[in-house]
Amino acid sequence: MNIPSELKYTKDHEWIKIEGDTAIIGITDFAQSELGDIVYVEVDTLDETLDAEEVFGTVEAVKTVSDLFLPLSGEIVEFNEGLEDQPENVNTDPYGDGWMIKLKFSDASQIENLLSAEDYKALISG
Repeated sequence: MNIPSELKYTKDHEWIKIEGDTAIIGITDFAQSELGDIVYVEVDTLDETLDAEEVFGTVEAVKTVSDLFLPLSGEIVEFNEGLEDQPENVNTDPYGDGWMIKLKFSDASQIENLLSAEDYKALISG
């Protein structure tokens, strides 16, 4: 199970990479393996400002649809349009080409509420 140590995580199985005042967000290796083959990623909140924990989109696999929850409050500034043609990138490269959105976050103190790689590993090991 790939859990890069430089990223932050949520209990909803999203990863967050902080770059300045922007966060790149996707779902974890664990999440994509649980979902199975991903066939569609929908994010219809581009250019919207949402609060942490709000739903920003959905990921659709062969057997299920899961909501995507925003880990930090802020404005969604970019969607990975590569996923429109190749949603399977979420399965094959969840921390690279499978990223989902970029968020200009509004409250840096919320980063402290995110899980470290060690905390996330403990969460999924149960």
